[in-house]
Amino acid sequence: MTEFDLKPGTWKIDPTHSQIGFSVRHMMISRVRGRMEKFSSSLAVDDDPLASSVSATIDATSIDTDNGERDAHIRSADFFDVAAFPEWTFTSTGVRQDGAAFLLDGDLTIKGVTRPVELRMEFNGTSTDDFGFTRARFHAETELSRRTFGVDIEMPMDGGGMVVGDRVAVEIDAEFIYEPD
Repeated sequence: MTEFDLKPGTWKIDPTHSQIGFSVRHMMISRVRGRMEKFSSSLAVDDDPLASSVSATIDATSIDTDNGERDAHIRSADFFDVAAFPEWTFTSTGVRQDGAAFLLDGDLTIKGVTRPVELRMEFNGTSTDDFGFTRARFHAETELSRRTFGVDIEMPMDGGGMVVGDRVAVEIDAEFIYEPD
């Protein structure tokens, strides 16, 4: 498994050089894009990389679509009810190889509802920065049904369709820093 060459041990996400983005259909035509501004994550790399694990916490109040009015609505009880559910969590349950890519299985909790998810993950290598820290980079993607997490607002349009689509595309670019014991 040379494509996944990481030092065993603990790796912490560098939120300054990482991003969690999403997009969802709006009025059946365009896509609204946004990102989560605050999150943390830890990667525990095992001697056998397929036995490694990752956990993450996302601050749901940090949703940002570059439109304050829309963001306030998304944070409201109509959508994510961040006053009652301010954090989302992800805990991996397994890693599988799929050709040159990897599949990361895990449990995602949004609005108090936990569902299994599968992320298609690319390992983009490691390097040492100017300060001597070892960094690892990953890209991951998945698609979620917002309804399965209790985000079930229905906003039908005249003539058919919904104002907000059910399928949400999630894209993650993560940079982790090795933390020697």
